[in-house]
Amino acid sequence: MSGGASEGLVRGLKNRHVQMIALGGAIGSGLFLGSAEAIHKAGPSLLLAYALGGMAVFFMARALGELLLYRPVAGSFATYAEEFVGPWAGFVTGWSYWLLWGLVGIAELTAVGVYMHYWFPDLPQWVPVLVMLGILLAANLLHVKVFGEFEFWFALIKVIAVVALLLFGVAVIAFGAGGMEGSVSNLWTHGSVFANGFTATLLVFPIALFAFGGIELVGITAGEAEDPAKTMPRAINGALFRILVFYFGAIVVIMSLVPWDQISPDFSPFVTVFEHFGIPAAAGVINFVVLTAAASACNSGIYSCGRMLHVLAKAKQGPAFFGPLNSAHVPTRGILASGVFMLAGVLVNYVVPKQAFIYVISVVVVIQLWTWSIIVVSHLLYRRAVAAGKVSASPYRMPGAPYTGYVTLAFFTLILILLGCDSDTRLALYVSPVWFVVMAIGWQVAKKKA
Repeated sequence: MSGGASEGLVRGLKNRHVQMIALGGAIGSGLFLGSAEAIHKAGPSLLLAYALGGMAVFFMARALGELLLYRPVAGSFATYAEEFVGPWAGFVTGWSYWLLWGLVGIAELTAVGVYMHYWFPDLPQWVPVLVMLGILLAANLLHVKVFGEFEFWFALIKVIAVVALLLFGVAVIAFGAGGMEGSVSNLWTHGSVFANGFTATLLVFPIALFAFGGIELVGITAGEAEDPAKTMPRAINGALFRILVFYFGAIVVIMSLVPWDQISPDFSPFVTVFEHFGIPAAAGVINFVVLTAAASACNSGIYSCGRMLHVLAKAKQGPAFFGPLNSAHVPTRGILASGVFMLAGVLVNYVVPKQAFIYVISVVVVIQLWTWSIIVVSHLLYRRAVAAGKVSASPYRMPGAPYTGYVTLAFFTLILILLGCDSDTRLALYVSPVWFVVMAIGWQVAKKKA
């Protein structure tokens, strides 16, 4: 995949679009819905999983940032994998990232169905899933600037919601606002921080890591960002701050306001907080916000899938059918094909509505680990190439490299092992190898056609 792989795409995304796309992809059902299941399983020790997972993802993002400033292209990490690891790695990474966001789209659509139960408990879960998919596909078929605006406001709603929760929580905890009570002591007075044991903490690491998925999405926008040299570092530098505030901070406030053992895994903990304090109207508003958050993350997924199919086609690593752009410079065919794939989410929600979310995110975590690991490996090999004088040095550096890269890879390996230790996520280790076998066959076919 060359830099020309993105030929035809226009640089129509402004700095504020890129910032919010990165934020929108990272703040979705992992925080607003998945955290409820994680709190239920691990209690307050979930914070340790978020902290360690957040640091690993931050170093991965910094590695990606260094590569992006070396060469900002739409193919992003798939392009770097091809250049520094090998053509096969670019092929597998590109297609795997398409699958990843296709599955994320299904997970987020599943979350939409779950959220709708708050208002319509008897509504079949697959119905809102199908309706939302249609709306988001229509939005993505417009000019990229329209998508940017759409995602900007979607993500802004999420930011406002989390900030509102934080302000409400701090007011209650610090001042007992309105006679309400909350205390950080709830983190250790309901059976200690490790109430369910250290093993339970380890088993929620994959769920916590899924929550951070989407931070790397900033790399896909590189081919359509107006000034990547300026916007990319800003988006990535803000990653650690977003992790601390929007994940760590939000979970601390939630479990301080409502004891962790009173939080239901079936509803968003954001909704639970306001219902706990007898503010049903606010709970309804928050449920709308978290529904918007899921739609936003799915929106980012459709965007990413369409662009990746376009890049793969241009690099002759995918069907040429996905190469053309419409008059608005949008990869319509890739977007529609990705939407058809996400229709599988409607089927999943029809067959196993209760297990749909955890089944999908467990497979997502495996593909996510591959993508993030390839980014780190590509960065390590890039640094070697720089030292050998083969390529130019990037003005934006990953701190502590190469050692932070090795530690990050070790952490990702631990997560993969932990997936096999939980019956809910073990399915991913059975399904994922099938995908990589398909990739091996696909690569042999692609080589013959090239």
